[in-house]
Amino acid sequence: MRWTLKPQLDTAIINNLAEALNVDVIIASLLVQRGIETYDQAKKFFRPSLEDLLDPFLMKDMDRAVSRIDNAISDHENIMVYGDYDVDGTTSVALMSSYLETISSQVTTYIPDRYAEGYGVSYQGIDYASDNDISLIIALDCGIKAVEKVAYAKSKGIDFIICDHHRPGDTIPDAAAVLDPKREDCEYPYKELCGCGVGFKLIQALAIKKGQTIDDLLVYLDLVATAIGADIVPITGENRVLAYFGLQVINQSPRTGFKAMLSQVKKEILTITDVVFILAPRINAAGRMKHGLHAVNLLKEENPEIALQYASEIETYNSDRKDADKSITEEALVQIIQNSEEDKYTTVVYDENWHKGVIGIVASRLTETYYRPTLVFTKSGEKLAASARSVKGFDVYNALDACSDYIEQFGGHKYAAGLTLKEENYEVFKQKFEETVLSTIDKKLLTPEILIDEIIELDQITPKFFRILKQFAPFGPGNMTPVFMTENVKDTGYAKCVGADDKHLKCKVQKNGLAFGVIGFNLGPKLDLIKGSKSVKVAYTIDENEWNGTVSLQLKLKDII
Repeated sequence: MRWTLKPQLDTAIINNLAEALNVDVIIASLLVQRGIETYDQAKKFFRPSLEDLLDPFLMKDMDRAVSRIDNAISDHENIMVYGDYDVDGTTSVALMSSYLETISSQVTTYIPDRYAEGYGVSYQGIDYASDNDISLIIALDCGIKAVEKVAYAKSKGIDFIICDHHRPGDTIPDAAAVLDPKREDCEYPYKELCGCGVGFKLIQALAIKKGQTIDDLLVYLDLVATAIGADIVPITGENRVLAYFGLQVINQSPRTGFKAMLSQVKKEILTITDVVFILAPRINAAGRMKHGLHAVNLLKEENPEIALQYASEIETYNSDRKDADKSITEEALVQIIQNSEEDKYTTVVYDENWHKGVIGIVASRLTETYYRPTLVFTKSGEKLAASARSVKGFDVYNALDACSDYIEQFGGHKYAAGLTLKEENYEVFKQKFEETVLSTIDKKLLTPEILIDEIIELDQITPKFFRILKQFAPFGPGNMTPVFMTENVKDTGYAKCVGADDKHLKCKVQKNGLAFGVIGFNLGPKLDLIKGSKSVKVAYTIDENEWNGTVSLQLKLKDII
């Protein structure tokens, strides 16, 4: 691991903020690192308000989108809400269709089949709309690159409204409205919404036209918060407000489908991390193993008994997904070793029998193992399909763009993307991808980095300090959980490995007469570093540990040297 201490900031600004807020200098420094330098900015950060949400009509084409939907409803047109099969897509479809159903009875939903249709807008979906007399399709979390498909729909008398957050191509589709903050000609101030977030801005605009207030839309924010967490978008600005209030809905009045999924979970308060690791994988499992509509049905279901039945089915899909993920990861690791590819700058693996629904997860696992930009391919019809994952600081989307001569189709983000190519192009693409990464990546990015926010002493970790730290949540990109470093700490003599295969490290560290319990997940191999009262340096986050009804602060190790 590469330990990097964040650069020192202006001490005058930090001291002024500490005084204005009556907080510790360490807290003030953490705030300044996050771009918060004044009392008013800190107030907005610690006390998110729905009034901080931006005017949806600042987004390009929003007026056109609202007008087209209004016309569709007044003319009794059939409307199809179309979305991708991942968490962002299925929550978007559940959100948009739920809202539209309060003002129209002529709304249907459509999720493409991952295997028969693939990602994004499909000709099959458009044909389905045509066959069912649907004249308006609202596409969510996809569509920004569907130039030919939108033109095909238009030839059949079907209009599109696109709500997307992916990077546009050179041409914007000729749709009735294209909502995407990443459009170069869109002046919407916040660019980092997820697909469900863009969908929410559309229903917010529709609600304003109807004289509704933001309070009428609170019920939908649990879906938006789930998509924000699952899609790994920055939890800053407007996303922070949406996630903050969405988590409140999840914890105080969760929708029936969430209640059903959480019925076996014994947690009083869910954080954004819990949403990412408990709710999101289950929602995702439907589209990975069966069909994304199963997730939409669960998210919209209001009958508790039926919701429990749906949740049970999705639990089975999730269990199947875990089994497939585990076996494919093992096969991929063997393939890398057999082909002697451990020392390359990229990881690219392929097997025609791998389950297309889990190759994205496998790509993430391989990235964790070898820490390289990673592609996992499988057969998809006549072509090969891949999921791409990257390492922090390297734009895999740009790397794929440089290899586009060998790619049929690709899309995505800086750190995660998907693509298809012809089988005969696989080897030459693989070589080109390796050359592209080799020539463009900063070599230090191939070593995982721990970004240290502050160096502190153990006596600075007080209950008050932790109470304020907790108010930095929800955490995520742009506002990660603060990581601290303390030097010259020693184990109290009881360090040991715990868990299956002794994977984890458990100990108690002390300095200057003060001691804290420590847990280090996957750090079991580092036991010898701390045994025998050796003086070590630790990087950690601060957490709470509950044991036999007693809650105490503990250090959650990131690394030890």
